[in-house]
Amino acid sequence: MAEEQAPKTADDLPPQDAAGGASGDPAREGAGTSAELEALKRERDEHYDRYLRKVAEFDNYRRRVERERREQADRAVVSLLEELLTIVDDFERALGVDAGESGAAYRKGVEMIHARLVDLLRKQGVTPIDALGQDFDPNLHEAVMQESSADHRDNEVIAVLRKGYTLNDRLLRPAAVKVARS
Repeated sequence: MAEEQAPKTADDLPPQDAAGGASGDPAREGAGTSAELEALKRERDEHYDRYLRKVAEFDNYRRRVERERREQADRAVVSLLEELLTIVDDFERALGVDAGESGAAYRKGVEMIHARLVDLLRKQGVTPIDALGQDFDPNLHEAVMQESSADHRDNEVIAVLRKGYTLNDRLLRPAAVKVARS
């Protein structure tokens, strides 16, 4: 078993010939090491160059995605504003109506404009909060008044002073409400 152990010192190592690698000639050893070192440096430089290119590609990708996201948001805003402007035009026509005309026709025109605006908001994901008769919910309602009432439950919303809205199930504006106290 002692014969199978590896030599422990440099003196115990057998000399190698030219086919085996090192021959003991320091000049040859230096030339081989220098060539290996140059090859490793070239490989390192290639890896570093690839790394720099990947970093640049990622930076370009990140900037492109951010620019596309902004452009998409801008297009959505422009589209919404274009539709809102047609409703503003309708309101301006309604306001330009001669005061001598029938009030019923004027009211019908304003109701039609209101319906168009509500429909546009619904298409964009905006929905009104149904608050009247519901229990007060601070996540959806803003209590601006309280009234003592024996006819209503405690914390019941008894009047909506300003409608609240959600946008795709996220609160856009809380409903301003009057709450019953018993």
